[in-house]
Amino acid sequence: MSKHPRPPNITDVASLARRMFGFDYLRPGQQDAILSLVNKHDTLVVMPTGSGKSAIYQIAGLMLPGSVLVISPLIALQKDQVDAINASDGNAEAVVINSSLTAAELQDELDRAANGSYKFIFLAPEQLHKEEALLAVKNSKVSMIVIDEAHCISEWGHDFRPDYLQLGRIIESLGHPVTVALTATASRRVREEIVERLGLRKPNVFVRGFDRPNIHLRVDHFENQNSKLEAVIHKVRWAEKPGIVYAATRKTSEQIMRSLAEEGITALFYHGGLKAAERHGIQDRFMSGDAEVIVATNAFGMGIDKADVRFVYHHDAPDSLDSYYQEIGRAGRDGERAEAILFFRKQDIGSQAFHTGSGKIDREQLTELIEVVEKKDGPVTPEEIAEEANLSTRKLTSTIQKLEDANVVELLPSGELQLAGQVDLEQATEAVIDRQEKHKEAKKERLEQMRAYADATGCRREHLLRYFGDEFTGPCGNCDNCEAETHDPSLGIQREIV
Repeated sequence: MSKHPRPPNITDVASLARRMFGFDYLRPGQQDAILSLVNKHDTLVVMPTGSGKSAIYQIAGLMLPGSVLVISPLIALQKDQVDAINASDGNAEAVVINSSLTAAELQDELDRAANGSYKFIFLAPEQLHKEEALLAVKNSKVSMIVIDEAHCISEWGHDFRPDYLQLGRIIESLGHPVTVALTATASRRVREEIVERLGLRKPNVFVRGFDRPNIHLRVDHFENQNSKLEAVIHKVRWAEKPGIVYAATRKTSEQIMRSLAEEGITALFYHGGLKAAERHGIQDRFMSGDAEVIVATNAFGMGIDKADVRFVYHHDAPDSLDSYYQEIGRAGRDGERAEAILFFRKQDIGSQAFHTGSGKIDREQLTELIEVVEKKDGPVTPEEIAEEANLSTRKLTSTIQKLEDANVVELLPSGELQLAGQVDLEQATEAVIDRQEKHKEAKKERLEQMRAYADATGCRREHLLRYFGDEFTGPCGNCDNCEAETHDPSLGIQREIV
């Protein structure tokens, strides 16, 4: 009687990690997640940047047959990871398939992927909308799917991207290989949404390393905008560098950058409206140490792993604690002392709430879209709907997801959609609008949580970590409240209580 092969164990994992990557040891979170994957369990991993999330899928992938599909929105990071895999001590080959390739190069790489030439196939999520890319992936016999920056699938998270909404369908269309979702920061609600939207099956969830004890947490309160701006400039001038200043708008970012330049500080500013080449150039200058400070909107940061950032200051309050913790987590990754200061006015929350209330669904447009689906005899492709309803791809993707969430339509594994049974047009429209209103209320709730953090009188670290489900109990000894200090924000100095 033949024996079944024994399942991989810790010794097997450690041996491969040492032989292929030169790792003397694996962190507990890495080891557990790798074993979960090689034993065919869907897995969600929440670990800070720099803690070795990429090693999890690379080691697990080498222990599984077939190819590994890695879905990531970061082209620069994809290239770095592919270069690292191809330079490792093994026969595994990796490729990036993205918009930077010429048509001929793209077709050649797709053909090679389909023929099984690559162990690791890196794709941006929008590439999977293309039939030829999806077909090549299917032919490569995928044994594992990796969703990097998985928080992008969550509308409650800090960096929602509509392209991610189709990934659950893609996973099913590939026969649901074992799937791992990776992210650096995710509250309990965001984790639940990742699991739901990706359709993960009874996943093992590993959450590690939310606490960053080397980051000093502080909030400075202001009554007016001018005094707050002056305090930011003054504080940056005297702070140890390099550092990051976040602002809510492009205009404010540029204003702060110019004010810093007048103080003799080499500063850059970054926002999502810049051309891709400009953004990459600015990012490279900051990463290489060519600039002391980068002033940015929330468009800056995903995939940034600069170890020696000494401060992250927020001129404006972010839209949630999820966003705030993700952004301050870019400080002090070398383990040395760093600081995170929120320069806060109560009016900041009101401004965020105003933007949260914008972007209403167009009732007529929504009704028209439902009618287009209703009139079709059977399933319809998103492309057909877009043409008839005159919607952009991004707007269509988001609207279709809202219809699916409200159980008005259902998405099929083929990528087509159809009405979910008999639909009353008016009721269907109201269901989507009602869900959108609940979504807006949730956003306002997140803003109130941000306000509560700013107004907290207890340990700020405890406040943050408990939000993410970590039962940390203060005092932490490294926040303004725990140190029982008073602070003169207009001067940027601290005074001990006497």
